[in-house]
Amino acid sequence: MSGKTILVVDDSASIRQVIGMTLKGAGYDVIEACDGKDALSKLNGDKLNLIITDVNMPNMDGITFIKEAKKLPRYKFTPIMVLTTESQDTKKKEGQAAGAKAWVVKPFQPPQLLAAVSKLVLP
Repeated sequence: MSGKTILVVDDSASIRQVIGMTLKGAGYDVIEACDGKDALSKLNGDKLNLIITDVNMPNMDGITFIKEAKKLPRYKFTPIMVLTTESQDTKKKEGQAAGAKAWVVKPFQPPQLLAAVSKLVLP
C-alpha cells in the first residue's frame, strides 16, 4: 500500500462513501469528516498527503475550513482539492485565495478524481 492518507470532508455521507471507495481502491488511506469543524478536529498533527473538501457544508464551509487549516503550521503546505457542485469563477477564486490547489466539479468520474489526486498528493 502507498501509506498515503487523504482527509475527505463532505456533509453528504454518500459522497464521502463514493470518494472513500475510489481512493481506497487506489491504495490510499482515507479519513472522513462531515464538515469543516469536524475536519479541523481531525487535524491532530498526523501527516496528511492531501485534503479533499466540499464548499457548501453546515457548521463550517469549505473555504473557511481551508483558511483555518492553512493557519496550522503542520498543514500549511498540505495540498487541498475542492470537490463541489459550485462552478462559478468567483467561488473558484475564493478557493484559490484561501489556498486550494485544485477545483473539481461534481458530479465527477472516479478516474477524473484519481487523476487529479495523483497530481496533488505529496510524496
